[in-house]
Amino acid sequence: MQQLRVGVTVVTNPFVSPCYCGHGTALPARLLSQSYRFRAVQFPIEHSLRSPLGNSRWQRLSSTRAMQREEPGPGQESVWDYPRPPRLEPVPERITVELGGKVIVDTTGAYRVLETSHPPTYYLPPKDVDMQQLKPSSGSSYCEWKGSASYYDAPGKPKIAWYYAKPTSSFTPIANYLCFYPSKVDKATVGGETVKAQPGDFYGGWVTSKLVGPFKGSPGTMGW
Repeated sequence: MQQLRVGVTVVTNPFVSPCYCGHGTALPARLLSQSYRFRAVQFPIEHSLRSPLGNSRWQRLSSTRAMQREEPGPGQESVWDYPRPPRLEPVPERITVELGGKVIVDTTGAYRVLETSHPPTYYLPPKDVDMQQLKPSSGSSYCEWKGSASYYDAPGKPKIAWYYAKPTSSFTPIANYLCFYPSKVDKATVGGETVKAQPGDFYGGWVTSKLVGPFKGSPGTMGW
């Protein structure tokens, strides 16, 4: 099996806003104003990069960790088989979220978003969420796939969840659905299994035993 290094290519594109996130995490204003778009590329690990920008920032962006794909076992999924652009699909399993010693979400009406290299993010219908435990947060972010995201706070837990009030057409079914960071709640489950947080806590994916990686999020994986 050939070992690959995953890098980032920066392409100037005045028509596409940049996003290299799983849910719309904000990018620095200087990048937004320059209309860069990031896309992942793969090349043999011994290949040496030449900077198209001619500066050290390219070296920092392209300095990524070698990726060795894990093969899924029976009943497992590889995040490297997920698509990009991401796909939305309904979730048949029961989803629960606990916070402050209370179950604040209990639903069988969730959706999940599948994107290459990421554990799924789970979007939960607001009718099945105890919204009294949450309040709108300040700030917003943008994802090129889903649109503009807003956030909710919980007591002592800023930006515990995000949502898209007016998502793009491909993601209309999850308008106003909430997606929680698993690291910020007491417990989150999928089909009775307690989930783990995606490494790095930047993207908010939910990791279960049915997934194999490696997962984007750890140091050195930003370009995956």
